[in-house]
Amino acid sequence: MSDIIQIDKEFVANTYARYSIQIVSGKGSTVVDANGKKYIDMGSGIGVTAFGISDDEWKNAVISQLDKVQHMSNLYYTEPCALLAKLLCEKTGMKKVFFANSGAEANECAIKVARQYGIKNKGQDYTTIITLRNSFHGRTITTLSATGQDVFHAKFQPLTTGFVHAIANDIESVKTLVKEDKVCGILIECVQGEGGVIALDKEFVCGLEKICKENDIIFMIDEVQTGNGRTGELYAYMNYGVKPDVISTAKGLGGGLPIGACLMNEKTQSVLGFGDHGSTYGGNPVCAAGAINVIERIDKKLLNEVKEKSEYIFTKLSTAKGIESVSGMGLMIGVKTTKPAKEVVSKCIEKGVICLTAKDKVRLLPALNIPMKDLEFAIDTILSVCAE
Repeated sequence: MSDIIQIDKEFVANTYARYSIQIVSGKGSTVVDANGKKYIDMGSGIGVTAFGISDDEWKNAVISQLDKVQHMSNLYYTEPCALLAKLLCEKTGMKKVFFANSGAEANECAIKVARQYGIKNKGQDYTTIITLRNSFHGRTITTLSATGQDVFHAKFQPLTTGFVHAIANDIESVKTLVKEDKVCGILIECVQGEGGVIALDKEFVCGLEKICKENDIIFMIDEVQTGNGRTGELYAYMNYGVKPDVISTAKGLGGGLPIGACLMNEKTQSVLGFGDHGSTYGGNPVCAAGAINVIERIDKKLLNEVKEKSEYIFTKLSTAKGIESVSGMGLMIGVKTTKPAKEVVSKCIEKGVICLTAKDKVRLLPALNIPMKDLEFAIDTILSVCAE
Protein backbone atom coordinates (compact mmCIF):
# COMPACT_ATOMS: atom_id res chain seq x y z
CA MET A 1 0.00 0.00 0.00
CA SER A 2 1.41 3.38 -1.01
CA ASP A 3 2.20 6.13 1.48
CA ILE A 4 -0.56 8.30 0.01
CA ILE A 5 -3.21 5.63 0.56
CA GLN A 6 -2.02 5.16 4.15
CA ILE A 7 -2.06 8.92 4.77
CA ASP A 8 -5.53 9.19 3.25
CA LYS A 9 -6.87 6.40 5.45
CA GLU A 10 -5.44 8.09 8.54
CA PHE A 11 -6.41 11.71 7.90
CA VAL A 12 -9.30 11.91 5.40
CA ALA A 13 -12.85 11.46 6.72
CA ASN A 14 -14.02 7.89 6.21
CA THR A 15 -16.92 8.72 3.89
CA TYR A 16 -15.77 6.96 0.70
CA ALA A 17 -15.28 3.28 -0.05
CA ARG A 18 -12.29 3.86 -2.29
CA TYR A 19 -10.77 1.29 -4.64
CA SER A 20 -7.10 0.63 -3.87
CA ILE A 21 -5.67 2.57 -6.77
CA GLN A 22 -4.02 5.99 -6.65
CA ILE A 23 -4.43 8.00 -9.85
CA VAL A 24 -1.43 10.25 -10.49
CA SER A 25 -1.79 11.43 -14.10
CA GLY A 26 -3.72 11.06 -17.31
CA LYS A 27 -4.56 12.40 -20.75
CA GLY A 28 -7.93 12.31 -22.44
CA SER A 29 -9.76 9.12 -21.46
CA THR A 30 -6.63 7.38 -20.15
CA VAL A 31 -5.51 7.66 -16.52
CA VAL A 32 -2.38 6.27 -14.89
CA ASP A 33 -1.96 4.95 -11.35
CA ALA A 34 1.03 5.20 -9.01
CA ASN A 35 2.39 1.90 -10.36
CA GLY A 36 2.30 3.09 -13.97
CA LYS A 37 -0.73 1.01 -14.92
CA LYS A 38 -3.05 2.61 -17.47
CA TYR A 39 -6.85 2.57 -17.39
CA ILE A 40 -9.59 3.69 -19.77
CA ASP A 41 -11.77 6.04 -17.72
CA MET A 42 -15.48 5.29 -18.22
CA GLY A 43 -16.51 7.38 -15.21
CA SER A 44 -15.06 10.85 -15.95
CA GLY A 45 -15.06 11.70 -12.24
CA ILE A 46 -18.80 10.89 -12.09
CA GLY A 47 -19.63 12.90 -15.19
CA VAL A 48 -17.31 15.84 -14.50
CA THR A 49 -14.34 15.75 -16.90
CA ALA A 50 -16.47 16.35 -20.00
CA PHE A 51 -13.45 16.49 -22.30
CA GLY A 52 -11.27 14.05 -20.39
CA ILE A 53 -8.15 14.50 -18.32
CA SER A 54 -5.73 17.40 -18.88
CA ASP A 55 -7.55 18.59 -22.01
CA ASP A 56 -5.31 21.16 -23.68
CA GLU A 57 -7.99 23.69 -24.70
CA TRP A 58 -9.67 23.62 -21.30
CA LYS A 59 -6.33 23.76 -19.49
CA ASN A 60 -5.17 26.78 -21.49
CA ALA A 61 -8.42 28.64 -20.74
CA VAL A 62 -7.98 27.98 -17.02
CA ILE A 63 -4.28 28.89 -16.98
CA SER A 64 -4.95 32.09 -18.90
CA GLN A 65 -7.45 33.17 -16.25
CA LEU A 66 -5.10 32.16 -13.42
CA ASP A 67 -2.57 34.59 -14.85
CA LYS A 68 -5.13 37.41 -14.45
CA VAL A 69 -7.08 36.92 -11.20
CA GLN A 70 -7.98 33.69 -9.44
CA HIS A 71 -10.80 35.04 -7.25
CA MET A 72 -12.76 38.18 -6.58
CA SER A 73 -15.67 38.90 -4.27
CA ASN A 74 -19.13 38.98 -5.83
CA LEU A 75 -19.28 42.63 -4.71
CA TYR A 76 -17.40 43.33 -7.95
CA TYR A 77 -17.75 42.32 -11.60
CA THR A 78 -15.54 39.79 -13.37
CA GLU A 79 -15.54 38.98 -17.07
CA PRO A 80 -15.74 35.14 -16.99
CA CYS A 81 -18.76 35.17 -14.65
CA ALA A 82 -20.69 37.59 -16.86
CA LEU A 83 -19.74 35.91 -20.14
CA LEU A 84 -20.60 32.43 -18.86
CA ALA A 85 -24.03 33.62 -17.70
CA LYS A 86 -24.65 35.22 -21.10
CA LEU A 87 -23.55 32.04 -22.90
CA LEU A 88 -25.80 29.79 -20.81
CA CYS A 89 -28.80 32.07 -21.33
CA GLU A 90 -28.21 32.25 -25.07
CA LYS A 91 -27.94 28.45 -25.31
CA THR A 92 -31.09 27.77 -23.27
CA GLY A 93 -33.36 30.79 -23.61
CA MET A 94 -33.21 31.35 -19.85
CA LYS A 95 -32.86 34.89 -18.49
CA LYS A 96 -30.70 34.88 -15.34
CA VAL A 97 -28.06 32.66 -13.73
CA PHE A 98 -27.00 32.25 -10.11
CA PHE A 99 -23.59 30.59 -9.73
CA ALA A 100 -22.69 28.25 -6.87
CA ASN A 101 -20.01 25.60 -6.28
CA SER A 102 -21.86 22.30 -6.69
CA GLY A 103 -25.00 20.58 -7.85
CA ALA A 104 -26.46 20.46 -4.36
CA GLU A 105 -26.01 24.22 -4.01
CA ALA A 106 -27.56 24.81 -7.43
CA ASN A 107 -30.55 22.76 -6.25
CA GLU A 108 -30.69 24.72 -2.98
CA CYS A 109 -31.02 27.88 -5.07
CA ALA A 110 -33.78 26.30 -7.17
CA ILE A 111 -35.66 25.34 -4.01
CA LYS A 112 -35.35 28.89 -2.67
CA VAL A 113 -36.67 30.29 -5.96
CA ALA A 114 -39.70 27.98 -5.95
CA ARG A 115 -40.59 28.69 -2.33
CA GLN A 116 -40.12 32.43 -2.66
CA TYR A 117 -42.27 32.43 -5.80
CA GLY A 118 -45.00 30.41 -4.08
CA ILE A 119 -45.09 32.69 -1.04
CA LYS A 120 -45.10 35.89 -3.10
CA ASN A 121 -47.61 34.79 -5.72
CA LYS A 122 -49.82 32.12 -4.14
CA GLY A 123 -49.72 32.62 -0.38
CA GLN A 124 -47.59 32.03 2.73
CA ASP A 125 -48.45 28.32 2.89
CA TYR A 126 -47.38 27.49 -0.69
CA THR A 127 -43.99 26.02 0.13
CA THR A 128 -44.33 22.30 -0.71
CA ILE A 129 -42.11 20.87 -3.44
CA ILE A 130 -42.86 17.61 -5.25
CA THR A 131 -39.94 15.40 -6.23
CA LEU A 132 -39.94 11.79 -7.43
CA ARG A 133 -39.31 8.55 -5.63
CA ASN A 134 -35.90 7.15 -6.55
CA SER A 135 -34.55 10.64 -7.23
CA PHE A 136 -31.30 12.17 -6.00
CA HIS A 137 -30.73 15.91 -5.59
CA GLY A 138 -27.71 16.28 -3.27
CA ARG A 139 -26.26 15.65 0.17
CA THR A 140 -27.03 18.82 2.10
CA ILE A 141 -29.84 18.35 4.62
CA THR A 142 -32.35 20.13 2.37
CA THR A 143 -31.35 18.41 -0.87
CA LEU A 144 -31.32 15.07 0.96
CA SER A 145 -34.88 15.89 2.01
CA ALA A 146 -35.72 16.51 -1.63
CA THR A 147 -34.16 13.18 -2.59
CA GLY A 148 -36.79 10.48 -2.94
CA GLN A 149 -34.81 7.58 -1.44
CA ASP A 150 -35.28 6.53 2.19
CA VAL A 151 -31.80 5.01 2.33
CA PHE A 152 -30.33 8.54 2.32
CA HIS A 153 -32.69 9.79 5.02
CA ALA A 154 -32.34 7.29 7.86
CA LYS A 155 -29.26 8.68 9.62
CA PHE A 156 -30.00 12.39 9.32
CA GLN A 157 -33.36 13.03 10.89
CA PRO A 158 -34.99 15.46 11.30
CA LEU A 159 -34.95 16.45 7.65
CA THR A 160 -36.11 19.71 6.13
CA THR A 161 -39.88 19.66 5.86
CA GLY A 162 -41.94 20.58 2.81
CA PHE A 163 -41.05 17.81 0.36
CA VAL A 164 -43.39 15.10 -0.93
CA HIS A 165 -42.47 12.35 -3.36
CA ALA A 166 -44.54 11.24 -6.33
CA ILE A 167 -44.14 8.02 -8.32
CA ALA A 168 -42.01 8.40 -11.44
CA ASN A 169 -43.98 8.00 -14.69
CA ASP A 170 -47.28 8.06 -12.78
CA ILE A 171 -48.92 11.38 -13.57
CA GLU A 172 -51.94 10.60 -11.39
CA SER A 173 -49.72 10.39 -8.30
CA VAL A 174 -48.49 13.91 -9.08
CA LYS A 175 -52.02 15.23 -9.59
CA THR A 176 -53.05 13.77 -6.23
CA LEU A 177 -50.22 15.55 -4.41
CA VAL A 178 -51.04 18.84 -6.14
CA LYS A 179 -54.60 18.53 -4.84
CA GLU A 180 -53.55 17.51 -1.31
CA ASP A 181 -50.69 19.98 -0.73
CA LYS A 182 -49.98 23.66 -1.29
CA VAL A 183 -47.38 23.10 -3.98
CA CYS A 184 -44.96 25.77 -5.17
CA GLY A 185 -42.64 23.62 -7.28
CA ILE A 186 -41.91 20.29 -8.95
CA LEU A 187 -38.27 19.15 -9.21
CA ILE A 188 -37.19 16.21 -11.39
CA GLU A 189 -34.21 14.60 -13.10
CA CYS A 190 -35.05 13.59 -16.68
CA VAL A 191 -32.73 10.62 -16.16
CA GLN A 192 -32.52 9.41 -12.57
CA GLY A 193 -28.78 8.90 -12.16
CA GLU A 194 -28.10 7.67 -8.63
CA GLY A 195 -31.48 5.94 -8.81
CA GLY A 196 -30.20 3.49 -11.42
CA VAL A 197 -29.80 5.55 -14.63
CA ILE A 198 -33.49 5.43 -15.55
CA ALA A 199 -34.89 7.84 -18.16
CA LEU A 200 -38.36 9.24 -17.50
CA ASP A 201 -41.10 8.74 -20.09
CA LYS A 202 -41.60 11.69 -22.42
CA GLU A 203 -45.37 11.66 -21.88
CA PHE A 204 -44.84 11.94 -18.12
CA VAL A 205 -42.40 14.86 -18.35
CA CYS A 206 -44.71 16.71 -20.74
CA GLY A 207 -47.57 16.01 -18.35
CA LEU A 208 -45.62 17.58 -15.50
CA GLU A 209 -45.02 20.72 -17.53
CA LYS A 210 -48.77 20.94 -18.23
CA ILE A 211 -49.64 20.55 -14.53
CA CYS A 212 -47.17 23.28 -13.61
CA LYS A 213 -48.60 25.70 -16.16
CA GLU A 214 -52.20 25.01 -15.14
CA ASN A 215 -51.48 25.43 -11.41
CA ASP A 216 -48.86 28.20 -11.47
CA ILE A 217 -46.21 25.80 -10.12
CA ILE A 218 -42.49 26.29 -10.78
CA PHE A 219 -41.21 23.50 -13.04
CA MET A 220 -37.59 22.70 -12.11
CA ILE A 221 -35.25 20.27 -13.82
CA ASP A 222 -32.12 18.97 -12.09
CA GLU A 223 -29.45 18.77 -14.82
CA VAL A 224 -26.54 18.25 -12.44
CA GLN A 225 -25.54 14.92 -14.01
CA THR A 226 -27.65 14.94 -17.18
CA GLY A 227 -26.53 18.37 -18.37
CA ASN A 228 -23.76 19.81 -20.51
CA GLY A 229 -23.98 17.37 -23.41
CA ARG A 230 -24.25 14.19 -21.38
CA THR A 231 -27.50 12.91 -22.93
CA GLY A 232 -26.89 13.94 -26.54
CA GLU A 233 -28.43 17.40 -26.16
CA LEU A 234 -26.96 20.35 -24.29
CA TYR A 235 -29.47 19.66 -21.49
CA ALA A 236 -31.58 16.55 -21.06
CA TYR A 237 -34.91 18.42 -21.00
CA MET A 238 -34.26 19.32 -24.65
CA ASN A 239 -34.84 15.65 -25.51
CA TYR A 240 -38.37 16.00 -24.14
CA GLY A 241 -39.51 19.23 -25.80
CA VAL A 242 -40.36 20.98 -22.52
CA LYS A 243 -39.36 24.39 -21.15
CA PRO A 244 -38.59 24.46 -17.42
CA ASP A 245 -38.83 27.57 -15.25
CA VAL A 246 -35.60 26.69 -13.45
CA ILE A 247 -32.61 24.54 -14.42
CA SER A 248 -29.88 23.44 -12.01
CA THR A 249 -26.58 22.11 -13.29
CA ALA A 250 -22.98 21.38 -12.23
CA LYS A 251 -20.61 18.39 -12.74
CA GLY A 252 -19.62 18.53 -16.43
CA LEU A 253 -20.14 22.30 -16.57
CA GLY A 254 -16.72 23.07 -15.07
CA GLY A 255 -14.82 20.28 -16.82
CA GLY A 256 -13.05 19.41 -13.57
CA LEU A 257 -13.38 22.56 -11.48
CA PRO A 258 -16.20 23.03 -8.94
CA ILE A 259 -19.05 25.13 -10.28
CA GLY A 260 -22.82 24.94 -10.13
CA ALA A 261 -25.45 27.07 -11.81
CA CYS A 262 -29.13 27.77 -11.32
CA LEU A 263 -30.78 29.15 -14.47
CA MET A 264 -34.06 31.06 -14.26
CA ASN A 265 -36.54 31.99 -17.00
CA GLU A 266 -38.70 35.10 -17.45
CA LYS A 267 -41.13 33.84 -14.80
CA THR A 268 -38.51 33.29 -12.11
CA GLN A 269 -35.67 35.68 -13.02
CA SER A 270 -36.70 38.38 -10.53
CA VAL A 271 -37.79 36.17 -7.62
CA LEU A 272 -34.50 36.57 -5.71
CA GLY A 273 -33.41 40.08 -4.81
CA PHE A 274 -30.40 41.65 -3.11
CA GLY A 275 -29.39 39.62 -0.05
CA ASP A 276 -31.81 36.74 -0.72
CA HIS A 277 -28.98 34.39 -1.70
CA GLY A 278 -25.23 34.39 -2.13
CA SER A 279 -22.04 32.35 -2.49
CA THR A 280 -18.46 33.35 -1.69
CA TYR A 281 -16.99 31.28 -4.51
CA GLY A 282 -19.99 31.36 -6.87
CA GLY A 283 -18.94 32.56 -10.32
CA ASN A 284 -15.25 32.17 -9.45
CA PRO A 285 -13.38 33.50 -12.52
CA VAL A 286 -11.12 30.46 -12.93
CA CYS A 287 -14.02 27.99 -12.71
CA ALA A 288 -16.11 30.18 -15.00
CA ALA A 289 -13.30 30.36 -17.56
CA GLY A 290 -13.13 26.57 -17.62
CA ALA A 291 -16.90 26.35 -17.97
CA ILE A 292 -16.97 28.81 -20.88
CA ASN A 293 -14.51 26.58 -22.71
CA VAL A 294 -16.68 23.51 -22.06
CA ILE A 295 -19.98 25.09 -23.15
CA GLU A 296 -18.51 26.72 -26.27
CA ARG A 297 -17.24 23.33 -27.46
CA ILE A 298 -20.50 21.43 -27.00
CA ASP A 299 -21.75 21.89 -30.56
CA LYS A 300 -24.02 19.88 -32.85
CA LYS A 301 -21.12 17.81 -34.16
CA LEU A 302 -20.09 16.72 -30.67
CA LEU A 303 -23.69 16.02 -29.63
CA ASN A 304 -24.18 13.82 -32.69
CA GLU A 305 -21.02 11.93 -31.75
CA VAL A 306 -22.41 11.43 -28.23
CA LYS A 307 -25.57 9.92 -29.75
CA GLU A 308 -23.56 7.68 -32.09
CA LYS A 309 -21.36 6.41 -29.25
CA SER A 310 -24.48 5.85 -27.14
CA GLU A 311 -26.04 3.75 -29.91
CA TYR A 312 -22.82 1.74 -30.18
CA ILE A 313 -22.83 0.98 -26.44
CA PHE A 314 -26.53 0.05 -26.36
CA THR A 315 -26.14 -2.19 -29.43
CA LYS A 316 -23.06 -3.99 -28.12
CA LEU A 317 -24.36 -4.54 -24.58
CA SER A 318 -28.12 -5.03 -24.90
CA THR A 319 -28.11 -8.67 -26.02
CA ALA A 320 -24.75 -9.75 -24.60
CA LYS A 321 -24.14 -12.69 -22.29
CA GLY A 322 -24.29 -11.79 -18.60
CA ILE A 323 -26.19 -8.56 -19.22
CA GLU A 324 -29.87 -8.32 -18.32
CA SER A 325 -30.68 -4.79 -19.47
CA VAL A 326 -29.23 -1.45 -20.52
CA SER A 327 -30.86 1.87 -19.58
CA GLY A 328 -30.17 5.59 -19.74
CA MET A 329 -29.62 8.16 -22.46
CA GLY A 330 -26.63 9.44 -24.40
CA LEU A 331 -23.41 8.72 -22.53
CA MET A 332 -25.22 8.28 -19.22
CA ILE A 333 -25.80 4.53 -19.17
CA GLY A 334 -26.77 1.90 -16.59
CA VAL A 335 -26.02 -1.77 -17.19
CA LYS A 336 -27.86 -4.44 -15.19
CA THR A 337 -25.49 -7.39 -15.01
CA THR A 338 -26.08 -10.97 -13.92
CA LYS A 339 -23.10 -10.71 -11.61
CA PRO A 340 -23.15 -8.12 -8.80
CA ALA A 341 -22.29 -4.70 -10.21
CA LYS A 342 -19.48 -4.08 -7.72
CA GLU A 343 -17.87 -7.39 -8.72
CA VAL A 344 -18.02 -6.40 -12.39
CA VAL A 345 -16.48 -2.99 -11.64
CA SER A 346 -13.65 -4.55 -9.59
CA LYS A 347 -12.82 -7.02 -12.36
CA CYS A 348 -12.92 -4.28 -14.98
CA ILE A 349 -10.44 -2.26 -12.94
CA GLU A 350 -8.13 -5.28 -12.85
CA LYS A 351 -8.32 -5.37 -16.66
CA GLY A 352 -7.68 -1.64 -17.05
CA VAL A 353 -11.17 -0.10 -17.29
CA ILE A 354 -12.68 2.21 -14.65
CA CYS A 355 -16.48 2.05 -14.33
CA LEU A 356 -18.97 3.20 -11.70
CA THR A 357 -22.07 1.80 -10.02
CA ALA A 358 -25.59 3.13 -9.51
CA LYS A 359 -27.68 0.97 -7.18
CA ASP A 360 -27.44 -2.55 -8.64
CA LYS A 361 -26.11 -1.43 -12.03
CA VAL A 362 -22.77 -0.72 -13.62
CA ARG A 363 -22.81 2.96 -14.57
CA LEU A 364 -20.96 4.38 -17.57
CA LEU A 365 -20.20 8.12 -17.85
CA PRO A 366 -17.26 8.41 -20.26
CA ALA A 367 -15.90 11.73 -21.50
CA LEU A 368 -18.06 13.16 -24.27
CA ASN A 369 -15.13 13.02 -26.69
CA ILE A 370 -13.80 9.59 -25.72
CA PRO A 371 -11.91 8.16 -28.74
CA MET A 372 -13.67 5.19 -30.37
CA LYS A 373 -10.64 2.95 -29.87
CA ASP A 374 -10.78 3.62 -26.12
CA LEU A 375 -14.54 3.12 -26.04
CA GLU A 376 -14.29 -0.15 -27.97
CA PHE A 377 -11.61 -1.47 -25.62
CA ALA A 378 -13.70 -0.54 -22.58
CA ILE A 379 -16.90 -2.11 -23.90
CA ASP A 380 -15.07 -5.29 -24.97
CA THR A 381 -13.60 -5.50 -21.47
CA ILE A 382 -17.02 -5.14 -19.86
CA LEU A 383 -18.41 -7.80 -22.21
CA SER A 384 -15.61 -10.23 -21.34
CA VAL A 385 -16.03 -9.68 -17.60
CA CYS A 386 -19.78 -10.18 -17.78
CA ALA A 387 -19.42 -13.34 -19.89
CA GLU A 388 -16.86 -15.00 -17.60
